[in-house]
Amino acid sequence: MGFVGLGIMGEGMANCLLKSGVKLVVWNRSTAKAEALKAANPESVTVVATPAAVLEACEVTFCMLSTPEAVQSVYEMEGGVLTGVSAGKCIVDCATLAVADMTRLSEQVLAKGGRFLEAPVSGSKGPAANGQLIFLAGGDKALYDAVAPELDAMGKRSFFFGAVGSGTKMKLVVNMVMGTMMCAFGEGLHLCTEQGLDASQLIEVLELGAVNNPMFKLKGPKMLQGDHAPNFPLQHAHKDMRLAVEAGEAVGLGMPVSAAAEGAMKRAREAGHGELDFSAVFEEQKKAK
Repeated sequence: MGFVGLGIMGEGMANCLLKSGVKLVVWNRSTAKAEALKAANPESVTVVATPAAVLEACEVTFCMLSTPEAVQSVYEMEGGVLTGVSAGKCIVDCATLAVADMTRLSEQVLAKGGRFLEAPVSGSKGPAANGQLIFLAGGDKALYDAVAPELDAMGKRSFFFGAVGSGTKMKLVVNMVMGTMMCAFGEGLHLCTEQGLDASQLIEVLELGAVNNPMFKLKGPKMLQGDHAPNFPLQHAHKDMRLAVEAGEAVGLGMPVSAAAEGAMKRAREAGHGELDFSAVFEEQKKAK
């Protein structure tokens, strides 16, 4: 089995595959991460010099790259993913991209005789490490069925939505909802503080009601402490929110709530918080008057 991309998400996913007994051939832009994975699993990990070498060694390769720019670079560079695609080679791409970008990848792979499945994930660093991701797939249904054991090793549930692009559409909706929730939560914490209330008690109250959810419970105390260690970096959350708003515009939908959240994330990113967790949107919200 091949794995390309060992970042915040890919590292945890790869480790889950290894724990399930899968042997991996890996490549990462930072060689140190690939070598560290091999050092921890010397009998089960082979590090190669290029993405193409991963594909040449494996029938199925998972790709987990962080941004549209990184994806295009790793696919199209000399010795990249596309260089290694030949008849029957299978790509399962777990990035979150625009629908047009994911469709382009599929067309490029299919044009070389390969097979393609999009499988963007819902979940962040913790769920990736613990095998609790949710896979939102589209494309080659037979490939989806074939990699079911690997998806089960990395996740708690998988969905198949149809043609390539459908999984991406669902992922963008999921992240749009999550992003608006985070922005509303941050404003709520700030409003409590400005009114002389103990914002930590808001977390307790919400936990007891209909809007109780793991994100508020996990992120709330850290936000109040100014702890935004990245599980889902703000720059990626903002990218997904922007793509979701653009998707709405493309089908004639006005989404003022999501557009406002995208604006809040953009301001926080421009203020230098992009590499922190997306909860860092709160740092700019606290300055609002």
